[in-house]
Amino acid sequence: MIADHLPALQVVIPLLAAPLCVLLRWPGPAWALATAASWATFGVAVLLLIAVLEQGVLSYHLGGWEPPWGIEYRIDLANAFVLLIVAAISAVVLPFARRSVAVEIPEDKAYLFYCMYLLCLTGLLGIAATGDAFNVFVFLEISSLSSYVLISLGKDRRALTAAFQYLIMGTIGATFYLIGVGLLYAMTGTLNMVDLAQRIPAVADTRTVQAAFAFLVIGIGVKAAAFPLHLWLPNAYCYAPSVVTAFLAATATKVSIYVALRILFTVFGPAFSFETLEIDIVTVPFALIAMLLASTVAIFQTNVKRLLAYSSVAQIGYMVLGISLGTVTGVTAGIVHLFNHAMIKGGLFLALGCVFLTLGSVQLRDMAGLARRMPWTMAAFVIGGLSLIGVPLTTGFISKWVLIQATLEKGLWYFAVLILASSLLAVVYVWRVVEAAYFRPVPESAAEVSEAPLALLVPTWLLILANVYFGVDTSLTLGVARRAAETLLGAAA
Repeated sequence: MIADHLPALQVVIPLLAAPLCVLLRWPGPAWALATAASWATFGVAVLLLIAVLEQGVLSYHLGGWEPPWGIEYRIDLANAFVLLIVAAISAVVLPFARRSVAVEIPEDKAYLFYCMYLLCLTGLLGIAATGDAFNVFVFLEISSLSSYVLISLGKDRRALTAAFQYLIMGTIGATFYLIGVGLLYAMTGTLNMVDLAQRIPAVADTRTVQAAFAFLVIGIGVKAAAFPLHLWLPNAYCYAPSVVTAFLAATATKVSIYVALRILFTVFGPAFSFETLEIDIVTVPFALIAMLLASTVAIFQTNVKRLLAYSSVAQIGYMVLGISLGTVTGVTAGIVHLFNHAMIKGGLFLALGCVFLTLGSVQLRDMAGLARRMPWTMAAFVIGGLSLIGVPLTTGFISKWVLIQATLEKGLWYFAVLILASSLLAVVYVWRVVEAAYFRPVPESAAEVSEAPLALLVPTWLLILANVYFGVDTSLTLGVARRAAETLLGAAA
């Protein structure tokens, strides 16, 4: 039955569609195929989540080889949740891509764009689905290499520099991760994550395993753009084509955070990570610095894409802080913010895509009085901005509320104060955009600008309205996140 092969189909569908885009050559058919593959992938992700909720963990053995000898795709609540948000973002972004790619990418390269996009999607889904530590590296490289190409397709020549910088940092991160996996294999003789978890305790006191832990954490930290390993991110988001920025901002760093969860809680276990090596001594201060410093830097940006890029560094700080608390509520906050922030940033960057494709710029000075000319686009940005701040009835509020609860549970009230301070900084940088668009007069020399077409507005508003819906009804997001956190922390119970 097809239902038995859903874990493999999750990765195979976009993987097979990618080279077909090259064979089609023409932008229209390539876009149609990529969109169909993306929506099929989303359907599979929904079915996988339903199956996990009903049946528990799904284990799929590639080629019929039993783990740990063969490669296993292992789907539990944590990665089913990640698969859902990655596939959902892709399904929403691709309808937006047709107009965006036609404007921002030369026609003769459009089919290559869709091929690279599907390979990137394949890599991200594969990272989340696999239960094999080396396979994570393979998919990490598939997603990273295609991301470098996608970023370099930006019209601004600085996109090439941004892609090169990302390539250097990404290669360093991947190398660190691979060294960590190699050291673990040398000590345990296995690459299967569940098998690793069973074998590591016997050799946990060795320096080799402790070094492997350090290499893995640093490697994933680079990929996740966790402070202070985030230096590649602002330029990558700023100069990439609009649709690439929206997709990567909503998915790539979130999948890396998921890998961190898997390494800390499944492979090494919470006792080793937080009691033996006390990783929180390092990650908590960096998370707090990221929340405050990156938000402060965002305030002074004049390019709104760069402003949101620094905001992303701060938001990753929230996720890292939640995970570093090492409690069910803390990990719940990290997982639910992973999901919510994907919707927030996806919606905001799509709104900026509408602005760029209509106005030709996302500089603050050029957005003066834009709300009068593009009311629907700027309304979407405002609602997304409110969610980023954490205003009630939005997903951002849910994330911060649970994170504050987690800090108070541990008696860390001053952390809660810092979270609120970071939210106030978000008010400032979001207000800068609102003030320019709504309260500055339209310059006399400004060109005639009309509202973005429906083909761009509909995907944007889908993500923006999702921010409101999941801010009111948290049964899926918060419910699944808490159950996933309880599963990950099962070893600590």
